[in-house]
Amino acid sequence: MPDQPVTNGFRLPADLIDGEGFFLRRLTVDDCTMDYVRWLNDPRVNRFLETRFSTQTLESIRSFVAEKASSSTEFLYGIFAGEEARHIGNIKLGPVRIPHLSAAVSLFIGDETWWGKGIASKAIAILSKHAFDHMGLQKLHAGMYEANKGSLNAFLKAGYHEEGLLRSHVMDGDVRSDIHLVGIVAGDINR
Repeated sequence: MPDQPVTNGFRLPADLIDGEGFFLRRLTVDDCTMDYVRWLNDPRVNRFLETRFSTQTLESIRSFVAEKASSSTEFLYGIFAGEEARHIGNIKLGPVRIPHLSAAVSLFIGDETWWGKGIASKAIAILSKHAFDHMGLQKLHAGMYEANKGSLNAFLKAGYHEEGLLRSHVMDGDVRSDIHLVGIVAGDINR
């Protein structure tokens, strides 16, 4: 998909975004594998994902990926890393609020061998830079459960700032949990 103006200075993202030692590529239904299904049904992976509330199947994942692939405001990328360029997780930009040039960012690393290696913060940083430099966005934001320290640290390491707290906002198991809000504006990125 070319970077062409759409409206309000917003341009569609690239299909491929290169990083150092990894890349982000827009997902297609061909990327939907049983590993992907396993990740989304694994309580260690899905603990902070809303997908945990229903069993995921190859069909449900294909439907989700197809929906995002056809969207003009939500962009789902696979994170591919290692010598084999293996699909290890996903990062999503959107929904984009075009009139405000803002968007949400969310991600997960499904392949446990990549946990704790800094790939999440690198993926967040490179997608954020692309959103600002190539798409014309001006503000990105994310939210994470209180107990999801890894996600909070990844966003902070990528240059995001803590912006707020939604108290007792969601259920984490059988207890109420706060949601930490983080954000970054285009001027925060050192270009």
